[in-house]
Amino acid sequence: MKKFEKIDLGLKEAYEELFMNDEERIINRSPRVLDIEISQIDDFEDHPFKVKDDEDMEQLMESIATYGVLTPVIIREKGDRYEMVSGHRRKHACERLGMETIPAVIKDLTREEAIIAMTDSNIQRENILPSEKAKAYKMKMEAISKQGKRTDLTFRPMGEKLWSVGEISKNVDDSERQIHRYIRLTELIPELSQMVDEGKIAFRPAVELSYLNEKEQYELLEVMEREDCTPSLAQSIKFKELSRDGKLDKIVLSKVLSQPKANQIEKVIFKRNELEKYFPETVTVLDIKTKMMSLLEQDRKRKQNRDAR
Repeated sequence: MKKFEKIDLGLKEAYEELFMNDEERIINRSPRVLDIEISQIDDFEDHPFKVKDDEDMEQLMESIATYGVLTPVIIREKGDRYEMVSGHRRKHACERLGMETIPAVIKDLTREEAIIAMTDSNIQRENILPSEKAKAYKMKMEAISKQGKRTDLTFRPMGEKLWSVGEISKNVDDSERQIHRYIRLTELIPELSQMVDEGKIAFRPAVELSYLNEKEQYELLEVMEREDCTPSLAQSIKFKELSRDGKLDKIVLSKVLSQPKANQIEKVIFKRNELEKYFPETVTVLDIKTKMMSLLEQDRKRKQNRDAR
């Protein structure tokens, strides 16, 4: 009888999984969790999110001390060591608790894949500083651009950036325009960036100030410290326009900053009931204003005539 060669169609695992129960399938598909020495895990290079010793960290430490690390960290191999992808706060909490190992899943990720995974695992957290979100969005944009360059775009550099930002916006609450604004913040000098994080400079003015070159930004910082004030959105837009035209220097910065902001101009407000005995109810607000300005002008002229005698 003729012998037929046995052909392996690679279906063995599929057949085995067919007869597994749900729990066995989950175990079979779950990544392997290992206890890795914390000393062998480096922080992610250029990690944009700061690890803070705050109240949330204390609560995390208390949880780990009581229940252990419930969610394994994600790491990747980097040479003869490991690099943290997701789990910097858990790692820090374990270090403070004096633990030597941490449960981890080792993922085979490229640098770009690791950046995307790292930003995605952190970007939706509460209390993220503007500078953290800005750097994270920029890192992810560049990673997506490198990972899948488009060949159907006429203007490649700008086209790839727009495409990458569009990809980012699919998984976050921020719109494409808002993501672009955050990425602009990475152009700020460290001192101005810190002022944005501290709430001393509002977000939108900071975006406009990011278009100033480094020298102009430091000159602005000097003028701000001397004048003890920060620019409004209108002033920041003015600085951007002057910088574009090459007309921005310390003198101009000081002159524009010294101008009163719209919300700093004192207003005189009258309530309608305060004017009822002077104007009938049928008179409009515009009529009242016109009449009052006319009376004030008449009074001014009377004073001028009296002083001229």
